[in-house]
Amino acid sequence: MAEIRHKENGELLMEVTGDSLAGADLREMRLDGADLRGADMRGARMNHTSLKDADLREANLEGAYMCGVTLNRANMTKANLRRARMGAAGQREAALLLDCVLDEADLSFADLRYAEMRGASLKGALLERVDARYADFYRADLEGAHAMDTLFIKSNLREARLFAMRFEDCHLNDANLIGANLRGATLGTRHQKGFSVLNLANLESADLSGAVLAGMSAEDANFKSAILRDADLRGAVLSGAVLRSADVAGADFDAVELATVAMDFANFSKAINANIPSYKNNLR
Repeated sequence: MAEIRHKENGELLMEVTGDSLAGADLREMRLDGADLRGADMRGARMNHTSLKDADLREANLEGAYMCGVTLNRANMTKANLRRARMGAAGQREAALLLDCVLDEADLSFADLRYAEMRGASLKGALLERVDARYADFYRADLEGAHAMDTLFIKSNLREARLFAMRFEDCHLNDANLIGANLRGATLGTRHQKGFSVLNLANLESADLSGAVLAGMSAEDANFKSAILRDADLRGAVLSGAVLRSADVAGADFDAVELATVAMDFANFSKAINANIPSYKNNLR
């Protein structure tokens, strides 16, 4: 029998037939504070299970079914969450990971649609081909995380800490990035003709100082009052974008078409390689 005990007082929370928790049926169980560090939970069914404050460090949750699971304040540092199913077609059935720690976790191919990850820590996490559409990362910390071919479409990254994060071939269409910290972040590609997408995204007052945005597509994106100091925007597509009152000192706009960009009150006099149309007014 595999036992699940409380991490602090050793209280027996549940017994499961078998030598491990791989494939176990843990649906709708109350396992708050469980000690599951290093546990083999591959393919386990945990739909609507409560695992608040649980210790899941280095646990193997590959392919686990976790729709509706509650993992608030759980520690999942270095956990394997590849192909884990935490997302759903709507918020009601999606996972709750408020203030959860997922530092250096592997979430590749995971389903995070509508997942609530407000205040979560994903520092150094791997997010390859993750479906994070409509996910809520409000004030989450993704410093140094690496996302590849990941969908952040309509996700909430407001005031998120994305310092030095790498986005490669990612889609952030219509994402909320208001006030986000993207200092030193990279929005690039691994492919010869690939690019990351920020079309319709809202980056008002975001900090993109030193960010590498070369070749990205940010059509109709809102950069109002954003900080783009020393950012690399070479070859970026900014058709219809708003850079009103943005700080673009030292930013490189080589090969960027600015004809349809709203540039009022931005300090383009301090930008690099900006080909400013003669009819543009109110520039600083």
